[in-house]
Amino acid sequence: MDIANQLLWLFILPIPIACIVWTVTNEEIFREPRTYCIERSRNCHNSFKRKFFYLFTCEYCFSHYISLFFIWVTDFKLLTINWTGYLISIFALVWMANIYMSLFTLLRQEIKKDKSEIDVINCLKQ
Repeated sequence: MDIANQLLWLFILPIPIACIVWTVTNEEIFREPRTYCIERSRNCHNSFKRKFFYLFTCEYCFSHYISLFFIWVTDFKLLTINWTGYLISIFALVWMANIYMSLFTLLRQEIKKDKSEIDVINCLKQ
């Protein structure tokens, strides 16, 4: 794969990674399993179990495993064709997915702020 295609993949592949990670770690549909994982990550006596359950509550941690899954499915390598291409791609995909999630967080905060300002203006008009 030439460098232009690799860069295209580098910008597109993190989109579904970020979507999956965000949904599992933040959205209401996974609230109950996430609450269970939070409780287990704080109260398990076994260190391995605490880390395992924490994985599903941390965007950054979970993005590594989802990126590994996508690399396995797509066989995406970045810059080199050997195992170092996999190593480079895992960290590049995690980094890009986390940038996308950060931008999404900022966008959601701005939307909430705008809605709050509109609500205040509407209350003052009444």
